[in-house]
Amino acid sequence: MIPAATCDVVIRSEDHDRLIAHLYPGDHDEYGAILRAGVVSCDDGLRLLINAVEPARTGSDYVPGKYGYRTLAPTFIHQQIIRCRNERMAYLAVHNHGSDSRTVAFSRIDMESHERGYPALLDIGKGVPVGALVFGRRSVAADIWMPDGTRRTLGSYRIIGQTIRWLYTTPQQAIKANASFDRQVRMFGNAGQAMLGASKVAVVGLGGVGSLVAEYLARLGVGHLILVDPDVIEDSNLSRVVGATQTDVKTKQFKTQIAVRHLQEARPDIRLEAIQDDVANNAIAMKLRACDFIFLAADSMRSRLVVNALVHQYLIPAVQMGAKIRRGAYGSIEEAMCAVRQIRPGMGCLWCNGMIDGTQLALEAKTDKERKEQNYGVREPNPSVITLNAVAAGHAVNDFLFDFLDLRLKTENDGTMYQHHHFLRNIVQNVIPRNDPNCPECKRRLGVGDVMELPTKIDDTGFSMKP
Repeated sequence: MIPAATCDVVIRSEDHDRLIAHLYPGDHDEYGAILRAGVVSCDDGLRLLINAVEPARTGSDYVPGKYGYRTLAPTFIHQQIIRCRNERMAYLAVHNHGSDSRTVAFSRIDMESHERGYPALLDIGKGVPVGALVFGRRSVAADIWMPDGTRRTLGSYRIIGQTIRWLYTTPQQAIKANASFDRQVRMFGNAGQAMLGASKVAVVGLGGVGSLVAEYLARLGVGHLILVDPDVIEDSNLSRVVGATQTDVKTKQFKTQIAVRHLQEARPDIRLEAIQDDVANNAIAMKLRACDFIFLAADSMRSRLVVNALVHQYLIPAVQMGAKIRRGAYGSIEEAMCAVRQIRPGMGCLWCNGMIDGTQLALEAKTDKERKEQNYGVREPNPSVITLNAVAAGHAVNDFLFDFLDLRLKTENDGTMYQHHHFLRNIVQNVIPRNDPNCPECKRRLGVGDVMELPTKIDDTGFSMKP
């Protein structure tokens, strides 16, 4: 029997909480809403990214039904499907059941209403998917109608905030983990290990920080790693790039080749995708659209620009890491620190927080020859020490573990934080990132999926920034 095709639904935590508050106000009644969703279609399957929640007002938008208890009003449906068509968004009708179990399903009346109404909505939508979600208190089911005539059920419903929460139509069965993971399974169980094994994670930059991140993720049991770095190993890298040897320098091995060799020695079963290219190139950035998490360990402005856009446009959680050592005029150390900056859709935007320098971005688009000719010079390499890199990598991967598996205790401070470790002063500084309501990047990209172009490199002279 061929299994039914599925799709994943991804939503920001604040949008999910708003939706649930509307569906479950405490009176045990039934309520409805419409969701507009960005569409991501790639080799990994279909993802629907919730871009907007439109609660249906009981009595005007959600009315007594001819066949069932209640239904969305035709006028409300028409307004929303036209908007979805114009914005090239998927249309999802939502209602709730009162079930408190981990299983939920559409009723016979629900499915019959889909059969009556969704063919017409597909015609009106002119190419956008249409469908429905039904919520239980701890579960979600989906019936998604595609423009090609196929239908899809729910794979997973993912709630992205500081932590990542998961809902399914029925409980997931976790098989016993490999014995090599025994000690960590004692901490977060076979279910947690299965989630790591099913995850797809990208590491952008395989230098001093990124090579450590890749090793930690592999040993944790992440199932699929995408490793992105265009550089060949150099002699000066050997003090901090995990797995690199003098032979690699002599034979001009790419950092991705070294990482693949090293990680396969520890995890022969891991799936590794090595990309010897720049994440700022469009074809490479597009490969990351279906990732579950991104680690940004490259220090260029253009890599920050592109990964930041991926986070907000495709609702992918990420973290940016780095270490900095600054020396004074007479050789003294003025600063030695590392940073771990969590980025979540709508929160922690690098553009909002001045972490993407437009001038430097323009300079990076120039060749070394152009910089010399225009008196910009060629940037000297920064100081780097493996111990500082290890602090950044360790904290970032540990945060990933606790956030991705939703292991943290719930507190009042669940918002996204930047964490700065200052080693000369021996302090850790927690910084609440700025959220600019007029940000030209995160606000316009939020959950739009493939509708908008990424700000990727279009040629050797610049970047595409147009929607």
